[in-house]
Amino acid sequence: MAVPKRRHSKSRKRIKKAYFKIAPLNLRACPKCGTKTRPHYACVECGTYKNRQIVKIKEKKATPKDA
Repeated sequence: MAVPKRRHSKSRKRIKKAYFKIAPLNLRACPKCGTKTRPHYACVECGTYKNRQIVKIKEKKATPKDA
């Protein structure tokens, strides 16, 4: 089994871990409804992708609140 010959210094470790940072999401506005969505994904609100209806979104029913 392989065993490291030398100890890695703090700066060596930190330089190596600097590449594993979280990148911010690229968001774009949906051309139909204007909500922010990820590119190459169908819109969550209206269900369109490339100006075509892909997913059928059920309309939310308004529930009357009793006093």
